[in-house]
Amino acid sequence: MLFIFCTACTQEKNKSVVDLSKEFQYKLNLEYADKDSSPLTKKDFKTFSSLDFYPINSDLIIEASFKRTPNEKPFDMLTTTSRLAKYVKYGIANFMIDGENIQLNIYQNIDLIKKEEYKDYLFLPFTDLTNGKESYYGGRYIDLRIPKENTIIIDFNQAYNPYCAYNNKYSCPIPPKENSIDVAVKAGVKKYH
Repeated sequence: MLFIFCTACTQEKNKSVVDLSKEFQYKLNLEYADKDSSPLTKKDFKTFSSLDFYPINSDLIIEASFKRTPNEKPFDMLTTTSRLAKYVKYGIANFMIDGENIQLNIYQNIDLIKKEEYKDYLFLPFTDLTNGKESYYGGRYIDLRIPKENTIIIDFNQAYNPYCAYNNKYSCPIPPKENSIDVAVKAGVKKYH
């Protein structure tokens, strides 16, 4: 009886997780279909119907251990242009994918946190073995919020491309080398075209 109950709990949890990922995809497609908020070019709007996503994978919703790094100094993160973006390393996430131990730095944008709606916003730029093949060659991003505990949920199904993947008029942060994952992360948005 207990086993059946736990299985039902797991199925319910997976359903809610999948629902969040589906909602993310739906909202992202709405944003990209809106000419006022989309990074797409006028030419792309003629044929755009949806971004291409990997199938949602609940195994790539990771509960990572999280260690705060409070004494870090702000630094200039390189971008795809000559602009430098000011970030600070906020913490370190540790987890496993496909039996590989992975450690990623999580950042906070110095200018963005001055805005009330972004004061708890965290930024996770990363590269993985899909880059340049199935996903954008320059890496992808995940938006996070400051965790209340010593763990953080990283949903790779919500990994998205920087705007410069669609339009070279944008200046996008380049994922630091230390945020390279030596695994193919087949979740989130694929490359465009």
